[in-house]
Amino acid sequence: MAKAPRKIENYVMGRWMAGEGEELLATDAVTGEPLGSVSSAGLDYEAILDYGRRTGGPALRQLTFQERGLMLKALALHLMKVKDKFYELSYRTGATRMDGWIDIEGGIGNLFANASLRRQFPDLPYHVDGEYAPLSRGGTFIGHHIMTPKRGVVVHINAFNFPIWGMLEKVAVNWMAGVPTVVKPSEHTSYLTELMVREIIDSQILPEGAIQLVSGLGRGILDHVTTGDTVTFTGSAATGKKLQALPHIIERSVDFNLEADSLNAAVLGPDVEPGSPEFDLFVKEIQREMTVKAGQKCTAIRRAIVPENRLETVP
Repeated sequence: MAKAPRKIENYVMGRWMAGEGEELLATDAVTGEPLGSVSSAGLDYEAILDYGRRTGGPALRQLTFQERGLMLKALALHLMKVKDKFYELSYRTGATRMDGWIDIEGGIGNLFANASLRRQFPDLPYHVDGEYAPLSRGGTFIGHHIMTPKRGVVVHINAFNFPIWGMLEKVAVNWMAGVPTVVKPSEHTSYLTELMVREIIDSQILPEGAIQLVSGLGRGILDHVTTGDTVTFTGSAATGKKLQALPHIIERSVDFNLEADSLNAAVLGPDVEPGSPEFDLFVKEIQREMTVKAGQKCTAIRRAIVPENRLETVP
């Protein structure tokens, strides 16, 4: 009798749990071997988002910028120590070692980068921005900007090609700002995201509620976002625009950040001679952009524009 595939779980409201049934069978991109059954059906998204606001939010907001930055640094150092386990599983997404390096160590690099921002802020949970503006004679009425964490939760809907980097580049910003997150990676590669989230949770570096994970399709996850919440989407422009236009997103003034369908080009100048450092760099970058992540990278080029008199010299 064939062994049933393991359940790729969700981490919500302080515990790991499987969804109902099977929404997707995740498989090895090379061999086709089943890796796990994915589902988020049956999850209570209203309760999940509220848990982030009530549990993760207050815990993060009470930390100062210095404490949040040091928290990110500690997490980054911890994840670097155990990075080999992420590489091992990353191969099963179809990634090469270089692909994995961008996703894994590039992703962890976002934690280091945001941790270093603590030097720009005081050892306080809030930041007084700039000088006050006198608005009346004698200073009886002034204006001053004070930066404080938002009271909502951030929902991140991420793409299949960067199951780690796509998550860490976003959550690092949120945690430094004192805001909890709910991560919804692509269900096709969420098994790698799940592995890293397990390591994050087991490290006990973050306060409870700072991160939750929805590994499956996440249908209904945006139904309960409200004023003060934020949604980010990385994927196709067509899907992103549909989500951005949902009536309750507009009516509740939910912040929505859309990253989709970039159209980048590499352009060879007419004065660049074959054999020059600039020419060699142009060829090298085209080769890299076409092969790293199989060209499935948000910054990958879609066109190589070459002067007509250089067409025969560009490989």
